[in-house]
Amino acid sequence: MDDYIVLIVSCIFVNNILLAQFLGQCPFFGTSKKMETAVGMAMAVIFVLVMASAITWIIYKFLLVELGLTFLRTIAFILVIASLVQFVEMFLKKSIPALYAGLGIFLPLITTNCAVFGACVLNIDKEFGFVQSIVASLSYAIGFGLALILFAGVRERILLARVPRPLQDTSIALVTAGIISLSFYAFQGMV
Repeated sequence: MDDYIVLIVSCIFVNNILLAQFLGQCPFFGTSKKMETAVGMAMAVIFVLVMASAITWIIYKFLLVELGLTFLRTIAFILVIASLVQFVEMFLKKSIPALYAGLGIFLPLITTNCAVFGACVLNIDKEFGFVQSIVASLSYAIGFGLALILFAGVRERILLARVPRPLQDTSIALVTAGIISLSFYAFQGMV
């Protein structure tokens, strides 16, 4: 049980997929201007990442390894992730059209989100078992969502502040992301 707690803390705070490993920056900057879209993207990434991790682990261990086709890992993983994103996109379009419109192009970009693919590959490379893989993926996704929501909150506050012209828009967003990344770096000594 202690191993799982260490894994959870490590994946959320110490090895945050977004702020420590720098995977998934495109949706991070693209959907963090409003809290509603940030929360929606976080939920979508949590679902896709956990499901993709479970499916890719099973496909890798029981199909690719058994048939000696491990070199097809990248293609297989991308196909699984793309299918899941299509499912999420259809669900949101039908159920929550406002969120679907708010996420815009960033929803299909989950397919190419390095965070989702990277977490699936990390789980295989670290030789996690199935349960460890699910726990790590859920933790990575929660860490992604936490960073995204924190960043969205800060960006909403920045819109109300007077920012010097050279630092407006993307520049201040990058500086803010760096500061938030440093705050997560403080957790390095925990694990």
